[in-house]
Amino acid sequence: MKIIPLKEGNFSASKTKDFTLLTDENFDTIKGIRMSVQPFLVITDHDYILLDAGIGWKSTAGKTVISELLEKENIKPEQISKLLLSHLHKDHIDGSIQKTDNGFVPTFPNAKIYIQKRELAFALENRGNPSFDFDILEKLITLPNIVWMNEDQGEISDEISFEVVGGHTPFMQAFWIRENGETVFYGADDLPQESYLKYHLAYKSDFDGRKAMELRMEWQKKAAEAQWKILLYHDLDKAVIQI
Repeated sequence: MKIIPLKEGNFSASKTKDFTLLTDENFDTIKGIRMSVQPFLVITDHDYILLDAGIGWKSTAGKTVISELLEKENIKPEQISKLLLSHLHKDHIDGSIQKTDNGFVPTFPNAKIYIQKRELAFALENRGNPSFDFDILEKLITLPNIVWMNEDQGEISDEISFEVVGGHTPFMQAFWIRENGETVFYGADDLPQESYLKYHLAYKSDFDGRKAMELRMEWQKKAAEAQWKILLYHDLDKAVIQI
């Protein structure tokens, strides 16, 4: 397997979930929660798997950062075969579609998009919550290439398994990708930064902070035993760790 972090940047997120790119000029002055936005491309023998889609941040050249990063790897958006969405917060889905002169189109036109149906129901019950971008979400769910997920756990392919774990949101899902004796684990916002493994805390920003904390402790033990490669979506400095 090949793991390619697609880091859009380090950001400050305000209480209203507005994202500001952190730079050398504003790093010491800007307020808010600091986090990276960092989707991952995992390439197996059978698939190009994108884990979450980022916020769709654009570079000074006007192209999305993710498209530029893929271009550097000589990978075209059309090669992405699966887009696995952990949950539906804006910083995880907004990069999944693009606005063009002819309306909204999928950023990765050949990818099947895997969405947990109960997570969508939760999002739609929380209109007005700034964590969601309903303009994007409503366009996203009209795409023809969506695979609606209802099960609590299961297999997407021989290499990919998932489990609805909750925690950060009530129906957030985690993913495991296994190939040739190697395991990649993505716990999304239940395990977004390495520091979450050092301090066993229940965060108020989570829907169920205690559950998320308990999951991290369970995963930490399993990851150490099985030598998982852990993907960190929001870590400012690191992308992939092994315990």
